[in-house]
Amino acid sequence: MEPKAPKPSKVEAIKIASQFLKVQLAEELHNGVAHFSEDAATVLKFHGSYQQDDRDHRTQLKKEGKEKDFRLMVRVRVPGGKATAAQYLAVDELARTVGNGTLRITTRQEFQIYGVLKSDLPSTMRRINEILLSTLAACGDVERNVLCCPAPIHDGIRDAMQQDVDLFAAHFAPRASSYFDIWLDGEKVANPDFPVPGPIRVPTAGDEPSEPIYGKAFLPRKFKTAFALPEDNCTDVLANDLGFLAVVEGGELVGYNVVVGGGLGTTPSAEKTFPALAEDLAFVPRDQILDVGEAVMKVYRDHGNRSDRKRARIKYLVYDWGMDRFRATVAEYLGRSLEPSKPIRITEVDDHLGWHEQGDGKVFLGLPVENGRLKDVGDFRFLTGLRTFFAKYGTPARMTCQQSIILAGIDPAHKAEIEQLLVDHGIARVEQISTVRRWSMACPALPTCGLAVTEAERALPTIMNQLEAELTSLGLDRDRFTVRMTGCPNGCARPYNSDIGLVGRSATRNPDGTPGPGTYTIFLGGRTLGDRLNVEFKDYVPFDRVVPELAPILARYKDERSADETFGDYCHRIGVEALAAAGEEVAR
Repeated sequence: MEPKAPKPSKVEAIKIASQFLKVQLAEELHNGVAHFSEDAATVLKFHGSYQQDDRDHRTQLKKEGKEKDFRLMVRVRVPGGKATAAQYLAVDELARTVGNGTLRITTRQEFQIYGVLKSDLPSTMRRINEILLSTLAACGDVERNVLCCPAPIHDGIRDAMQQDVDLFAAHFAPRASSYFDIWLDGEKVANPDFPVPGPIRVPTAGDEPSEPIYGKAFLPRKFKTAFALPEDNCTDVLANDLGFLAVVEGGELVGYNVVVGGGLGTTPSAEKTFPALAEDLAFVPRDQILDVGEAVMKVYRDHGNRSDRKRARIKYLVYDWGMDRFRATVAEYLGRSLEPSKPIRITEVDDHLGWHEQGDGKVFLGLPVENGRLKDVGDFRFLTGLRTFFAKYGTPARMTCQQSIILAGIDPAHKAEIEQLLVDHGIARVEQISTVRRWSMACPALPTCGLAVTEAERALPTIMNQLEAELTSLGLDRDRFTVRMTGCPNGCARPYNSDIGLVGRSATRNPDGTPGPGTYTIFLGGRTLGDRLNVEFKDYVPFDRVVPELAPILARYKDERSADETFGDYCHRIGVEALAAAGEEVAR
């Protein structure tokens, strides 16, 4: 007798009951209540929005007998991270008029608008679609925003890769009409930037909605795809469920090495979960990326875990089956054999900050954005400065996976006046910040993320101040290494393959009941290339002890490193056990 199949999770039932992402959301959108129910909020994610509340005020509101201060975070899907000046200005306006006055660039090259009221959501969604962007599939158990190297370098290779990303993003967008029915009164907004005739077909009367790729229950969990160059892994391709690593021959992009099974989320209390980097699947010519992508997604759709969402990502299917079986099953779905991967490897990463030539007579400027947050605070007026720039020059924007922004297509004659514009708004160029801050990033965490147990975005600047002082005193201030911080183990800022990962472990409380700085797990031994996971160094480290714990390791690195050895490589060579023992000896 075969064992009984495990019961699907609650989310699986919600997805099926939604009738292709519509029912619960349509019923509650205009019901006069200031927030959505749990079921409707689950469906809302597929439409690109998360229901959140201000956790700084949660305790006080509860004492006063009031409900949570519910607001919505709206995520704008931007394939390849490229937007026009008009699109950027429209998103900026939404952030200021219906949002909380800030705009965030994500690690997936998107925009996030915070603090939107439920009553403002329909007009916000309509405006985003009017500017030929979308929120569809920015969240949920579908293909998320597809990543690509954002550098506007006209070398033929990056242009071709961006074309492939547009094609891929369009093909794997959900196809049922619910999104347009709810937010746009059934009207489909044609997007000329997509190289195929629209990712979604609006059914005519009497048609049944359908999702030929995803099916009624969509995928078991979210699915993330990235395209990258071996000499510039700026999209962190191995951290994705599916990756395409460019193969260039004779100066032309001929295809990709496909990698599968990456994902950095984990649950420390569940040993069955773990971060993983993607493994080689096959080589595919450019004209087969959609076929192979579909085959991979359908294998995951049909065989992924739908009973335990903690273990539902494709990395666990790859791990449980092994790559040989997974590859054979993909080939079976594809209907043909797969070619072996080409002998290429990741060799470098570029954050594309500073001034660079584009190859077409124009230049671009990459600006660092600390933790992706665009805001105006006192003399620091990043949001206003960018708005002034795009309104005056009208050139395109590109978002990076390091949460920074690229101002593209600039006439070299305008460089001096643009630099003065930055000075006038208190915006630092990359030459004016430390190397360690340049390569750092954090997730939003508190007060908006419902999963966060500690601070991240609001805490990392303090860590950076302390690290800057320590590195300067050691003469290591020019060394490049990644520091990534998250407020929980889900890994949104990709801490598990960085040189130094700081992951929120447990919460603390301030005397007034608001969330405190908390404790963190320190991970060491990854590296900037993104091709190696780091290892736990110390657990439950209080916020104010993070840099003191790192200081003796940095001192040892200075004295003991070999030629050209990075900090992550050094920690990997020595091993965290030896480093921890040495740190304890110093402490005594």
